[in-house]
Amino acid sequence: MRFEDLSSTAEATNWRGRSGRYYALQPLPVEHFALDGEGLYLLARGADVLWVGTEAEVVGDAARRAAFRTALRVANAAFRIDPPQGEVDRMTMAWDLENAEPAAAARLA
Repeated sequence: MRFEDLSSTAEATNWRGRSGRYYALQPLPVEHFALDGEGLYLLARGADVLWVGTEAEVVGDAARRAAFRTALRVANAAFRIDPPQGEVDRMTMAWDLENAEPAAAARLA
């Protein structure tokens, strides 16, 4: 979901990636968080991104699974993002979100 689509989803939270691109993230209840499907997920503690990834990465990669478990122990926020269709675009989006910040915390240049 892109920033332009924010008006259609009142629940979305706007974050800005390291590239400056805005993303509308769907908040999930962290106390009942579970990976479900092909979405891209973000775990955070406050404004600090702890982990970004997919269910397939957690299942298929031991290092990503360990990072996910560590992040899940201390996260106080969880979000889902609809990833783009292509694998390269999905990896680029994950990279961009790894250093994202909530739009309210974004500094104006």
